[in-house]
Amino acid sequence: MSPGILVVRDGVIATVSLNNPGKLNALTVAMWRELARVMPALSADETLRCIVLRGAGEKAFAAGADIEEFARVRDNVEQGRRYRREDVYGALKAVGECRHPTVAMIHGPCVGGGLELACQCDLRISGESGRFGVPINRLGFAIAYDELASILPLVGRAVALEILVEGRVWDAKEARDKGLVTRVVPDGKLEDEAYATARRIAEGAPLVNRWHKRFVRRLTPQPEPLTEGEIDENFAYFATEDYRIGYEAFLAKKKPKFVGR
Repeated sequence: MSPGILVVRDGVIATVSLNNPGKLNALTVAMWRELARVMPALSADETLRCIVLRGAGEKAFAAGADIEEFARVRDNVEQGRRYRREDVYGALKAVGECRHPTVAMIHGPCVGGGLELACQCDLRISGESGRFGVPINRLGFAIAYDELASILPLVGRAVALEILVEGRVWDAKEARDKGLVTRVVPDGKLEDEAYATARRIAEGAPLVNRWHKRFVRRLTPQPEPLTEGEIDENFAYFATEDYRIGYEAFLAKKKPKFVGR
């Protein structure tokens, strides 16, 4: 089966699965785009009350974007801008703006774009195997503003910088302690807890749950609109030698040796 997004309905609860298990559910361009189509349709469904977002299988939520695609789909500034500001942000926005409450159910790696998606959900429930981070400084490229905006409101400035400049991957307990995860349970109980949570949500008044989501969003401070110069700077890494070094080292499974230019 080719990578994609799977949707399964069980009464008033829908499950949306990131399905690329052969690559730890790494997100392809097609998956980002499909998620951006699926989520608004689910959001418009008045009969739904909760959505569970998960990775297919039990090995990973999502190990980031499918980096092996980058040479074909985002190898220059124009491609990178379209990929990050349309494909990735389109999916993040669709998850974040869903009217129904959303629960991320997390096994294993939840890094890079996977973490950004989880952060757009209302609750994040992790098994003890959960691993969290955005180690893209090892690849020589920067997080896009739109993607940083999915993490920053959850954890604040200090923890966001720790995630990005140290590039470390945290275990589930540390992620919970720093506010990135709602709760942690043993892996064997993760599915039961995630769906018990979804059922508790579904038993509440659906209009009230939607209002509460909107109220919280309304009271969350919004940044000033980005200037074109700031957006351009976000993609300046394409002209650096370090980006090529990082990307080639990843494909070769070697440690990159950055040169700072």
